[in-house]
Amino acid sequence: MGQYYKVIILAEKTDTKEFIRASLDPSCYNNGVKLTEHSYIRNNFVNLIEYLICPLGMFYKSRIVWAGDYAENEPELNKNLYKLSENTGSYNPVLPTNYVEIINKYRYIVNHTKKQYVDKKNKYYHPFPLLTAEGNGAGGGDYYGTNENLVGTWSRDVISVDEEIPENYSELICEFSK
Repeated sequence: MGQYYKVIILAEKTDTKEFIRASLDPSCYNNGVKLTEHSYIRNNFVNLIEYLICPLGMFYKSRIVWAGDYAENEPELNKNLYKLSENTGSYNPVLPTNYVEIINKYRYIVNHTKKQYVDKKNKYYHPFPLLTAEGNGAGGGDYYGTNENLVGTWSRDVISVDEEIPENYSELICEFSK
């Protein structure tokens, strides 16, 4: 058995605990729930998440986590984000019919917390789910490969997808390979 993942969109950071704004389950979009079953370019579930964090989406510049059910528990709680999201219900957005066409013009995944970006052109594995994953390495279906040390380094950071690189941001070179 492997580790299952959901996308968690968090509210702004507070000093006490995390607040879940929305959770999305890849199985609701006919995808596998293990990380590498849906973490590739042009995947419909990843496209949907990208739409939600693009300038037209309702979660533009939000804190994102690809939360695994084997990830560590939240401080002072006996549950991790994956399990905490079970009480929130799954968010099922209504998207424009041309959302994939819209997303194709947003080439850059931007981390506003770290002031970095990734160019997703010419990639097989999509960097977005891998960079924001919590719990990788704890189960089957997780990513094991090139640049595995970068998996999760953007988790809980403010992320968006954009057409242009913001000024004074540096490129994170990360090639995840099969």
